Amino acid sequence: MESTEKLTDTNAILAYLYETFPLCFVAEGEAKPLKIGLFQDLAERLADDSKVSKTQLRVALRRYTSSWRYLKCIKAGAIRVDLDGNPCGELEQEHIDHAQATLKESQDKAKAKRAERSKAEGDSADKAPRKPKRKPETQPRRTAKPVAKDKTGRTAPKVQPAAVNLVPAKLEELKVSQRVNVKLGQSPVAGSIVDINKGDVHVQLDSGLTVKVGAEYILL
Repeated sequence: MESTEKLTDTNAILAYLYETFPLCFVAEGEAKPLKIGLFQDLAERLADDSKVSKTQLRVALRRYTSSWRYLKCIKAGAIRVDLDGNPCGELEQEHIDHAQATLKESQDKAKAKRAERSKAEGDSADKAPRKPKRKPETQPRRTAKPVAKDKTGRTAPKVQPAAVNLVPAKLEELKVSQRVNVKLGQSPVAGSIVDINKGDVHVQLDSGLTVKVGAEYILL
């Protein structure tokens, strides 16, 4: 078995063993108990193979035989095999007990690590800063009413309702600077005429605003 490619990864070495000795090393499914002293047979069989060294083979074999899959195959009635899959005798009870104890210890350690990891993740979540709960509002917010302002930005004075005896004016009766009332909304608003252009009357209200209306909206 000559090769120039050197294997250094343990998983790659195990894959090589699965391929080279398929009747001994099982890649998937239930493993087979190995012959006692199999490492020596393996070292002799691969002595001329430059892909692996004895040290690498020993590490790979140790990983294979310490796996849960292999430890589970060490049970009553199972037969050990050599590199070619030939039977090499039944397992002794001492070896079965040792394998079961090793398996239980390994599984308990893995379970403890999972529990410790879960606890650590839970503690981290508990220590995370939480946003303070917002107190519910017992009363609805009151929206401020908009304040009317004139052209200068000053608050416009409140306009008192006009007298109820106002009557519509006629266009020919109106003149510039005349005090009038303009019908805007429900209540007339007082102001002074600043310009009359044909049928349009320009009135500057006491609030400072200037409006353009028809004569029919002017009250006297």
